[in-house]
Amino acid sequence: MGTTLRRAVQIPAPSDDQRHVALRFVATLARPGGNITGLSVQTPEIAGKRLELLREVVPTAARIAVIYDPGQPGIVGDVREVEAAARVLGVQLQILEARSGDELDRAFAAIVRERAGGVIMLDSATPLVHRARIAQLAAKHRLPTLSWSRSMTEAGCLMSYGADQVDLARRAAYFVDKILKGAKPGDLPVQQPTKFELLINMKTAKALGLTLSQSLMLRADRLLQ
Repeated sequence: MGTTLRRAVQIPAPSDDQRHVALRFVATLARPGGNITGLSVQTPEIAGKRLELLREVVPTAARIAVIYDPGQPGIVGDVREVEAAARVLGVQLQILEARSGDELDRAFAAIVRERAGGVIMLDSATPLVHRARIAQLAAKHRLPTLSWSRSMTEAGCLMSYGADQVDLARRAAYFVDKILKGAKPGDLPVQQPTKFELLINMKTAKALGLTLSQSLMLRADRLLQ
């Protein structure tokens, strides 16, 4: 399977409840039922925010590439949110699928051919596993890259914006405590992320020859030097 390029479509994104129900994980977020509860990391509503952030870095870019792994459960919601944001911002998207390291190489080759001004990596396992390779490809082709994961920024990608993983880990103790005291998992509402973090790799920004606005840097929770 190679990379695919498709046009943005006007399909409303499902709610978080609908997405989890469709995947048969829970009945609803408020009352999961069964034997599953915890913290959801699916936040498709901020996928559009990532596009806004990347546009701040490359305001003249007419086209932005989006890479995702179609095998990731619930990823279609993130794709639709980015498409909706692109329509508002007047940005053309180049949407590509990548299920492996080889497909990531082909995706970046397609991005270079279409002259996209930046790359958004959507939340999925493939980019995370190959984060060092993505950072290398982005540096080679001088492409600012934004993801959901701090580990990708630490690996050399330009920026990340997503749920604070440390905060989620701390909040997991709530569920452990409740269940050990006898609560049924299905009676404990699934919690959404409440704290998000923006990380910027300043070394990468310098290597790409980017001048970041003071406003963007002040909003960052952490500047990696």
